[in-house]
Amino acid sequence: MWLWLAAVLAGLYLLRRWHRERQTVPGLPEKFVLITGCDSGFGKRLARELDARGLRVLAACLTDAGAQELRAAASPRLQTVRLDVTSSQSIAAAAAWVRERVGDRGLWGLVNNAGIGVPSAPNEWLSKDDFVRVLDVNLVGLIEVTLSLLPLVRRARGRVVNVASVMGRVSPFGGGYCVSKFGVEAFSDSLRLEMRSFGVKVIMIEPGFFKTAITSVESLEKNILSLWEKVPEETKASYGESYLQEFLMELRRVQERCNSNLKLVTDCMEHALTSRYPRSRYSVGWDAKLIYIPLSYLPSALTDAIFTRFHPKPAQKA
Repeated sequence: MWLWLAAVLAGLYLLRRWHRERQTVPGLPEKFVLITGCDSGFGKRLARELDARGLRVLAACLTDAGAQELRAAASPRLQTVRLDVTSSQSIAAAAAWVRERVGDRGLWGLVNNAGIGVPSAPNEWLSKDDFVRVLDVNLVGLIEVTLSLLPLVRRARGRVVNVASVMGRVSPFGGGYCVSKFGVEAFSDSLRLEMRSFGVKVIMIEPGFFKTAITSVESLEKNILSLWEKVPEETKASYGESYLQEFLMELRRVQERCNSNLKLVTDCMEHALTSRYPRSRYSVGWDAKLIYIPLSYLPSALTDAIFTRFHPKPAQKA
């Protein structure tokens, strides 16, 4: 009897959740959304999808070529702006540009999508500058863009959507990427609490591994080989050539398992912006739901043992 009652209650909860999440905010054609990193990948796809849905998309691109390509594939409503999230001057100019366009209505949505994945390698192969390069884009740039536009989002009682990653929950490889995504999680959590009283929702997207420019095997291999060339000879001897080759093979295996359906991620971003009752977190991809998020709750000794099985073995062991 208790089992049936639990099943009925669970079913009613899921039905209520499904009903709530299908409700959309009114007046979408009048709402402005700024998306960073629209040259390719998630940002480019999301910009086109929101434009097709009638929202007023402000697409921030790093390059003129990326902006031109996006405008050619979208309606006249979509507008583009050059934005380098590592430049305070560029962020200030983009914020002023957005302010001119949204006026008193404010900015309904800010999607912090811009990000990079390299340099990424075993930590000992990297320098401080290698970490800073990734952190400047994925974390510090995200924070500065958010702070610059937060008054406009607050005016509209809108949404901030931050693209984190399941690598913000576990860190199976070295470099600044996982570090930056852990930081995005922390920043988003604190901002979400602060903005509740203002009616602003702060939402995180946590994708698993998807086929984007960040996971391009050519880019990753080129990055690893370039870093290996700079590794001191003593360190190379400790790791060994076999470690490098195994590392490259594992990169190829991961890339082969990457999901090519980017719509899974952009659908979650769209829901976060248009639903009256968005979730605080969207975990996207079966690898995120069934592997990485469950692993993040296990004892460290157990997750260490699991991840170590997939790590290359050094030539010289302690």
